[in-house]
Amino acid sequence: MPDFSDMTETENSLSAAPVGSFEQILPAHSAAIYREFLAGRVIVRDVWDNNRSELRANPLYNLLYNHLSHFRTFYEHLGSELVFNETGAFFFLKESSDDESEEHDENAFRVQVVLLLIGRYFARSGRDLDYLGRPGAGLNEQDLEAMAGDDEYQDILRAARFEKGLTEALDYLEKRNLVFRAGAGRYFLSSAGLYFLGQLVQEYEQA
Repeated sequence: MPDFSDMTETENSLSAAPVGSFEQILPAHSAAIYREFLAGRVIVRDVWDNNRSELRANPLYNLLYNHLSHFRTFYEHLGSELVFNETGAFFFLKESSDDESEEHDENAFRVQVVLLLIGRYFARSGRDLDYLGRPGAGLNEQDLEAMAGDDEYQDILRAARFEKGLTEALDYLEKRNLVFRAGAGRYFLSSAGLYFLGQLVQEYEQA
């Protein structure tokens, strides 16, 4: 998760800078964005602040949004494509030479497995999937215990190489900013996680 402490003072001036102005973007901020992408994370509009126990605006997202043309050109020169998903309010980096490589396919598969299991469990409990994206709702401790105690879910997770079960699977999503930990025994999906789940549900319904 990015460190916001050194970005708040410059955020307003950056948003007013001319689009594509290389001189107006600090190298440290560009490096912070690149590290997020390099770690396989999406950059979402709102991130969970553990200290305040609330969602807060992500300055890295705002920087990308306010200088979208600049960063698209920048990453194009590095052989990558900066993709902006407006519906889910997130950015991700796609390698231009990536024709769905084996590693990419495996990562996508593992993410899909966990999201589908979460969505399946939540829907079976009679709750609307939209609540998975709310900090005050989402998965609670009882939900986690029920999922961890389900042999079918554990078999599916092991097939996706999550040998340690649900905890490892949730950590996998959390490291990619697809899910946030809102406290002990409580998780909820980020805007990106909720978007991807919605896409998977739609594909399943149309199949």
